[in-house]
Amino acid sequence: MRSAPTVVPVTTSRVLSACATFALAIATSDAALAEKKPAPTTTAAAATAAPHAPLAQPPQPKTNCVNSGAFEPWLAGFRKDALANGIKPATVSAVLDGMTADMSIIKSDRGQGFFQQTFLEFQAKLATPNRVTNGAAKIRARKAIFDAVEKEYGVPAEVITGFWALESDFGSGMGKKPILRALATLAYDCRRGEMFREQFMYALKIIDRGDLRPEEMIGSWAGELGQTQFLPGHYYNFAVDYDGDGRRDLIRSDADIIASSANFIRSLEWKAGEPWLEEVRLHGNLPWEKSGLDIKQPRSAWSKLGVTYPDGRKIASDETPVSLVLPMGRLGPAFLAYRNFDVYLKWNQSLNYGITAAYLATRIAGAPPMGRGNGEPKGLDMAEMKELQTIMAKRGFKVGEPDGKLGAGTRVATRQMQLKAGMPADGYPTPELLQAARAGR
Repeated sequence: MRSAPTVVPVTTSRVLSACATFALAIATSDAALAEKKPAPTTTAAAATAAPHAPLAQPPQPKTNCVNSGAFEPWLAGFRKDALANGIKPATVSAVLDGMTADMSIIKSDRGQGFFQQTFLEFQAKLATPNRVTNGAAKIRARKAIFDAVEKEYGVPAEVITGFWALESDFGSGMGKKPILRALATLAYDCRRGEMFREQFMYALKIIDRGDLRPEEMIGSWAGELGQTQFLPGHYYNFAVDYDGDGRRDLIRSDADIIASSANFIRSLEWKAGEPWLEEVRLHGNLPWEKSGLDIKQPRSAWSKLGVTYPDGRKIASDETPVSLVLPMGRLGPAFLAYRNFDVYLKWNQSLNYGITAAYLATRIAGAPPMGRGNGEPKGLDMAEMKELQTIMAKRGFKVGEPDGKLGAGTRVATRQMQLKAGMPADGYPTPELLQAARAGR
């Protein structure tokens, strides 16, 4: 049915992207697990590196920088670099001749807002019944391809379709911006120029390789391409010609989209045949301080404490390492996260996104709708969170710049402050904890 996949294999340590690689707000310090879309983890050096060179963490964006030079001289310099990097002169001319900056792109990049929402609100908007239905239908329609891809890459169909659904609704939400102009503008801009200069160079390489024509490169303002929203660097390094037509087409070819997504997921150290996330029910008072993604215990430890599946079945009592994840604390939904769940946080650093995508995959596979836990807890608004983080930072906790976002550092610090204050240490900031912090407890 198909020729051997045409792919440039590359390993990666990326915290990157892909899928909505996703509205690309760079996560800084504690905001790494806030509700933003992470940046690609590729470096300028990687554009010309050997195929197996690891991709490094991108530089932090500059804040409040001002562009001092004109776009045209910058573009002339990039043209020279592209030719020096071996891009064909015809490709360089086709892309760069007549290119102008789109200042609305810079405005979008610098004006990204953050909207405070709970995990339950977030997942309800993204893991919709329609996406569950469409994901299952896609698997039925492309069963032969999904089966072959799982055999080759070890990634289940529902995992691929979960990402596919969230990233573009199976192609209906890929974006309408000319990618090349967007990338040129972001590469010129001082805020994240180094990162996007590399991505712009990769975009030219994609054209040079014959995968896409310049006019086909339409997507989001942040430079993502295709139905699973790869940045150009990931498109170039992980896209697979699975239908054997001689090009890697992540815009129109389901076969290429499925295999490329699996290839990328496998590169993030997916373990074939292993679970990724399971919803559980909590009973009674538990050692909440042992919850959190930073802590792993044998599954038997939680089984002995009476943790069950939502339908009352006992969880296995074995040595499989798991984390008890409580995105809204002990009163909200609860999950056992396995080592494959780490892949979700490499795809997108947001904990809310990761759990939503992972549970959506289980829903597509037949799991029931997510429960709401034992009563939705009251959290903090953005100003209150910022105040709590400021107090935490003064007390020596590593929460980064107080920004009002509930990231990994804030969750760990919250757990430690709750212990000190004699509260259930579930890692979820509440008005009671803020009150105790104000009082110096």
